[in-house]
Amino acid sequence: MNEKGYTFLHVQAVPRKLDEVFSFFARAENLEVLTPDWVHFKILAVAPQPVQRGTRIHYALRMRGLPLRWTSEILDWDPPNRFVDLQLRGPYKLWRHTHRFIAEGDATRIVDEVLYQLPLGVLGRVARLLFVQRDLEKIFAFREAKIRDLFR
Repeated sequence: MNEKGYTFLHVQAVPRKLDEVFSFFARAENLEVLTPDWVHFKILAVAPQPVQRGTRIHYALRMRGLPLRWTSEILDWDPPNRFVDLQLRGPYKLWRHTHRFIAEGDATRIVDEVLYQLPLGVLGRVARLLFVQRDLEKIFAFREAKIRDLFR
């Protein structure tokens, strides 16, 4: 952890062109496709559409049995290269997810970088060690497998 929080980084290459990959990620409904069933993730509202800078996405989920509401706002929208979403309401003290898409010939490298902080001081740090970091790894492993299947 640095003074800003923890960073979670995930990188994946897919054998599809940049525009096609970005187009998939630009549709908010695909968040449900990329989230494991055990998270019970459901989009409640997306406005304005299509997704753009300022779009807010409201969703419900369940983590470790706890029902949660989460609202994200798209802070930066730079198709087809990147977008950034920030949690406005949710379980984290800070959650800033930068999605980058890099053309590599006929393939695309997808780079997810999440900067996050947990609430509750020492208890949050303990929770991270006990399950938060592992849950993030499991969610992104599921996402990687799903993306690989969708874009093979």
